[in-house]
Amino acid sequence: MKDWDVIIIGAGASGLMCAAQAGQRGRSVLVLDAGKRPGRKILIAGGGACNFTNLRIDSSNYISHNPHFCKSSLSRYTQFDFIDLVERYGIPYHERQEGQLFCDHSSRDILDMLLQEARAGGAVTRMNQTVRTVSSQESRYRVETSSETFSADSVVVATGGISLPTAGVSPLGFRIAEHFGLPLVPPAPALVPLTWQTKEKSLFLPLSGISILVTAHCGDVSFTGDLLFTHRGVSGPVALQLSTYWEQGREVILDFLPRKNMGHLLETAQRKNPGKTALNTLALHLPRRLAETLLERSGLASVPVKDVSPKQAKQLTEEIQSFRFTPQGTEGYRTAEATRGGVSTEALSSKTMEAAGRQGLYFIGEVVDVTGQLGGYNLQWAWSSGWAAGQCC
Repeated sequence: MKDWDVIIIGAGASGLMCAAQAGQRGRSVLVLDAGKRPGRKILIAGGGACNFTNLRIDSSNYISHNPHFCKSSLSRYTQFDFIDLVERYGIPYHERQEGQLFCDHSSRDILDMLLQEARAGGAVTRMNQTVRTVSSQESRYRVETSSETFSADSVVVATGGISLPTAGVSPLGFRIAEHFGLPLVPPAPALVPLTWQTKEKSLFLPLSGISILVTAHCGDVSFTGDLLFTHRGVSGPVALQLSTYWEQGREVILDFLPRKNMGHLLETAQRKNPGKTALNTLALHLPRRLAETLLERSGLASVPVKDVSPKQAKQLTEEIQSFRFTPQGTEGYRTAEATRGGVSTEALSSKTMEAAGRQGLYFIGEVVDVTGQLGGYNLQWAWSSGWAAGQCC
């Protein structure tokens, strides 16, 4: 049984960052992962271009039962620190909308950079190592895999969440936390498409494939962006964003004309084109098939706008700018880009990511109850939390 200073379970974004930091401090580091290759989720991030961070990182972009927990790590290792690392390696990148930074070439550039950083610290990565148990013996930890047993002063759990099972994820990190008596916030899929109830599904099924700019509301949270109609519900950036905040049974409100006023549009049409039908009027501002669907229930599609009464105009405005529905659920972990919930932040140090009362045991990245919005926020949390643990493990 070989002894190490640090064993990191998980060769993903946070695990590799932690390995590089701990190794470059002079610690002997072993990274264990059950997969064939490291960084599988990094490679598919951002559609293969890796949305590796965001220029506008702020704690308000994250959801957690303790909204202040992420502040320490994010402020000590910022998006600009990671950008500096990217630039030192000469990786070309570009900014897209809302501060999102992507590689010009591919996610492979980021993964190769992290692997090189880990190697520079002497970290050893062992793949195809399924961890069976983690236990503590006196002041050290014992990690048993499918083929070997290791011991270490510190164990860092960087196993990620349980979204995208095709990327080789597992609930191992949650099981380790439970074994050591750490509380969990019940996990749930995040950044995931929402599904229709039967009524809405029959109404919107013909619109599958149509994308439109909307503002979506759920409680006090709202996002404006593209919404994509699918065979089962709604997807696209705005739906994924909202899903992170949505809870079962909560109502969602959609504004299909987020930068316009339906009442004013009708008044203008009644004044300038009174003979034009409500459908032809609305089709100037929405995809025609969507306009037909929204007008179908009101029976106003073929009615000239001059004959639309004030009461009907009010109802039409509600239908188009405050369309209300309660999702059946989500598409689940199969398509979710992240996992909400995880190891409770109440049990962890926000500065070091070490478990309270468990010296030498750390949890970082997506396995922790910190979930970022779409747009590079989750990878920045991986870099920041991995860096924080790497300074002291």
